[in-house]
Amino acid sequence: MVQTFTEPQTISLEVPNSIALTVTGEQFDILALANPDLRLERTAEGELIVNPPTGGESGNRNLSISGQVDRWCETHEDLGEGFDSSTGFILPNGATRSPDASWVSRARWEALTPKERKGFVPLCPDFVVELREAKLSRRESASDSLSTLQAKMREYMDNGARLGWLIDPQNQRVEIYRQQAEVEGFVLNLRRVWR
Repeated sequence: MVQTFTEPQTISLEVPNSIALTVTGEQFDILALANPDLRLERTAEGELIVNPPTGGESGNRNLSISGQVDRWCETHEDLGEGFDSSTGFILPNGATRSPDASWVSRARWEALTPKERKGFVPLCPDFVVELREAKLSRRESASDSLSTLQAKMREYMDNGARLGWLIDPQNQRVEIYRQQAEVEGFVLNLRRVWR
């Protein structure tokens, strides 16, 4: 008797917010490699966070922010490297996070091995930006509630970020998180973000 194997089928699974799925760091790496189209994160406690694609307004806002960060990075390329929302960072506390935009100083980036630069980056960025997504339905995604994003910003700061911006278009408000050190300024045009 000859056994044949079929390709695995993709199924959808809705997991209520009250249920947490936990994975090890190794399991997270396997999931991320198997699902390159998903934006996955992992908390320090191992909870898996699946962030769905954004809607049009949020995508447009994020492009505006990322574009401005990119232009600043190009003008000041000797200072460090910028990253978009698809970049995963393994924080010192063990969480794997993907800020909407981020920047790492030149010295810290060059201290990484080539292997560390290719995979999830094993450090916390010096500068992070998180954009609160627009509501897509009656229920706001738990990953985009203001209190969840504020906790995420505190996590970045606790893990070594020097500056962070939480941009909340729903309330037309920006929360600035910073360490004790002075950071060179960056001017962000919010005209396209607020509309």
